[in-house]
Amino acid sequence: MTSATEKPFVEKVNTRYLETLVGYNARRAALAVISLFLEEMAVYELRPVDFSALSLITHNPGITSRQLCSTLGIQAPNIVAMVNGFEKRGLIERHAHPRDGRAFGLMLTAEGEALMLQAEKTASSLEARVATKLTAPERRDMIRLLKKIYK
Repeated sequence: MTSATEKPFVEKVNTRYLETLVGYNARRAALAVISLFLEEMAVYELRPVDFSALSLITHNPGITSRQLCSTLGIQAPNIVAMVNGFEKRGLIERHAHPRDGRAFGLMLTAEGEALMLQAEKTASSLEARVATKLTAPERRDMIRLLKKIYK
């Protein structure tokens, strides 16, 4: 017991309550992965959101900015700046949308394709290293369970 003048000192931090929360655990896992992701993607000058957007463009040629916004949960002004940056870097091109005169389809350039081929290989390698503590079924289950929260 401490006296009125003594201040308590914590030897070991008690995180029991926090560890019962999905959000806390998801955030801790995300932070562990994101810090490694940032290091590995620095060579490509890609943040996680940039990688996600370019991956969607890679696998969905002609996707619109509006579709990127809704799929990634990004505000329109942020996607505009991002797409403009990709275009300035020579990674994407805009093409007139065949059915919507106000929209543009986004497609990778040859330079964008080369960058994403390497970036996705790097991401896959990183995922494999991060998931070494999980069995393949555990990894599938974790992804399935996380999707239940946000889909």
